[in-house]
Amino acid sequence: MVKVLITGATGNVGIEVISALKNINHQLEIYAGVRDTEFGNEKLISFDIKKIKFDFTNSETFMPAIHTIDLLFLLRPPQISDVHKYFEPLIEIAKQSPIKHIVFLSVQGVENSKIIPHHKIEKLIVDSKIPYTFLRPAYFMQNFTTTLRNDLISHRRIYLPAGHAKFTLIDVEDIGAVAAKVLTEPQNHINKSYELTNNETLSFTQMAEKISKGIEKNINFISPNLLQFFLAKRKENLPPMLILVMIMLHYFPRFQKTPKTTDCVKSITGQDPKSFDDFVLTNKNNYIDKKNKPLSTCPKGGFLSS
Repeated sequence: MVKVLITGATGNVGIEVISALKNINHQLEIYAGVRDTEFGNEKLISFDIKKIKFDFTNSETFMPAIHTIDLLFLLRPPQISDVHKYFEPLIEIAKQSPIKHIVFLSVQGVENSKIIPHHKIEKLIVDSKIPYTFLRPAYFMQNFTTTLRNDLISHRRIYLPAGHAKFTLIDVEDIGAVAAKVLTEPQNHINKSYELTNNETLSFTQMAEKISKGIEKNINFISPNLLQFFLAKRKENLPPMLILVMIMLHYFPRFQKTPKTTDCVKSITGQDPKSFDDFVLTNKNNYIDKKNKPLSTCPKGGFLSS
């Protein structure tokens, strides 16, 4: 039986990949890569899935985790940016393993941005000669239920230096569906790259309007200058590196061409990708400030289309 390892298994994307695999017919043996096989895996309980110890920050876990694995779903945890330190050893070990295909969760526009870690990771994988598929998703809708949720609930606003820039969007559930399909049919996706978007191109002003309508509360979009944004987020105790990533992903698009939508989700899965209105309706309850519900500041396993 073909064995598949899902890294970042308890994160936003990883859990959707596992969920999608559980909902389609296949002959794969699925393993969840987790830092601790005993604790912190509540999200995996309902899937009755085998767990393997895999820690991006501990290279000693790499070979024991992948020495019998055929297919690897790989992502970059948001807190890890040092490709040389963490990903070079992993890919070197993968070259010595039975791995026959790597499905890597990259980011839209990576081919034009050499400064982001995903660009370097893609190159490592290509140079390894291991067959690959690169999934390059657009802006995660789930940012609105994680990273951006605090401002939505506490201040009824979207506070980002994005100006009038327009973004393509994707729901992580659709990413999971695409990844699952690729993992079950890797022979059809050898050495291919797919930009994953839905059918919309929206500015944050338009997104604020859609959220306002969906949750029946007025949400404003405010585009601060970079200094205002940095200071505001530091006051919220966000790490400087995280703030810089937010600036890179929201401010720089103001000076770039509007990205195009693609039909990759439908062509691979046979299903239309979810609209932003669908997402808002599904997650309406996330914008109710429950007294004992902590406000998340960063989506585990995937941050801002990465």
